[in-house]
Amino acid sequence: MRSYLNSLEWLRSGLFWRTFFMLAALVMASMTVWFLSFRTLERYPRAQQVTTQITSIVTITRAALTHSAPERRKELLLDLANNEGIRIYTLNEGDKTEPPESNAFFSELSHLMTIQMGKETRFAKSVNDIEGFWVSFDIEGDQYWLRLEEDRVDPPFTLPIISWASATLIFTLLGAAVISKLINDPLSRLSNAARLLAQGKQPQPLPEIGPKEIRETNASFNNMIEDLARIESDRTIILAGISHDLRTPLARMQLEVEMAVLEDQARLGMQSDLTQMDAIISQFLDYAKPIDSLRFDLIDISALLEQVIQEYSRVNYLHIHSAITPGQIISGNITELRRMFSNLIENACRYGKNPDNLNTVVEIQCSLKNKGKKQGVLISFRDYGEGAKSDDLTKLLKPFTRADASRSQANGSGLGLAIVDRIVRRHRGRMRIYNHDYKGFVAVMIFPEIKFK
Repeated sequence: MRSYLNSLEWLRSGLFWRTFFMLAALVMASMTVWFLSFRTLERYPRAQQVTTQITSIVTITRAALTHSAPERRKELLLDLANNEGIRIYTLNEGDKTEPPESNAFFSELSHLMTIQMGKETRFAKSVNDIEGFWVSFDIEGDQYWLRLEEDRVDPPFTLPIISWASATLIFTLLGAAVISKLINDPLSRLSNAARLLAQGKQPQPLPEIGPKEIRETNASFNNMIEDLARIESDRTIILAGISHDLRTPLARMQLEVEMAVLEDQARLGMQSDLTQMDAIISQFLDYAKPIDSLRFDLIDISALLEQVIQEYSRVNYLHIHSAITPGQIISGNITELRRMFSNLIENACRYGKNPDNLNTVVEIQCSLKNKGKKQGVLISFRDYGEGAKSDDLTKLLKPFTRADASRSQANGSGLGLAIVDRIVRRHRGRMRIYNHDYKGFVAVMIFPEIKFK
């Protein structure tokens, strides 16, 4: 049953249509049950009414024929047929009859009429290929057929009934649409606000109106937005202080190292440590940078990749092989994207050296993908190092996390891939990391393509 429900397309649609279809199905099921119940409850009273009418017709017809002159009976039968729709035929044993359809109403009707008119009463749907409702009766020992139109016994659905049912269904469906909208609107506003918050944007406060549960939920969400904004502001102030308080003494130490009388090896070691400390501080600031300060423009990401590759081509031990499709345009921030590409290349240089530990080979690809869910500009980075342990792959995108073993020999803050993943999500992209089947670490990103008409 669950697999069947999961196969229905409308169940995967929005909450409005799901609620509307469920309410519509409930309404139609209720109307069907009501109609069946009505037909069941009114069957016995209707059978009684029809029995009384037919009994009265037979009694009046019998009396009229009995007390009329023989020469006037034919005229009387014609008047009954023309004016009342009642036709009397002589019952012959050779008549070709077809029994009526067996249903609950006929069973009730035949039972009551047998009680009223006697057990010898016969019923037929057609006599001698003439359709109608046929009932037998006798007049002074002679047998006759009484033929009535079927509409008088079991009237069909008439236009007023169909109009009433259609109007009821239309008004009910309109009511279901209104109810679905009233239910969906607060959740839709909350969903849109949560989506904006996930993208790093500041949503408008939700209206604290409506039912108690909606008011409390919106009020809690608004309080959470205010708390997050306050935390973001405090973090910006703290990071600005860290940048100033740490980089000032670092610059002073760098100057003292330059002016101090030291051996060349010691001087280079201290300068390397200071440079590394400054790079770690920069990584902290890059990771914590709020998205509100970013400006997004149309960027030729193919050209930007070529520029970054050209800049790193001066590194002697780094060999970059690229396959870049030109003219790929996305919406983004050029500074953030340049930082992302640099982090990926430096990550490969730090952790993805060849087994000889002398050279690093990086393959970079950029192309347009239009298959399945992977639609957009796809960019991949691959090195030929030892890769990462399978258990570490799920952790590498988290802040302050570095892999073990072969990838832990270098120093760092553990923010490189976390910054990359954060930048990708800021640009509404998706990222995946994995170990290549034939050695090496792979990072794949896909960004929404900008299409020009």
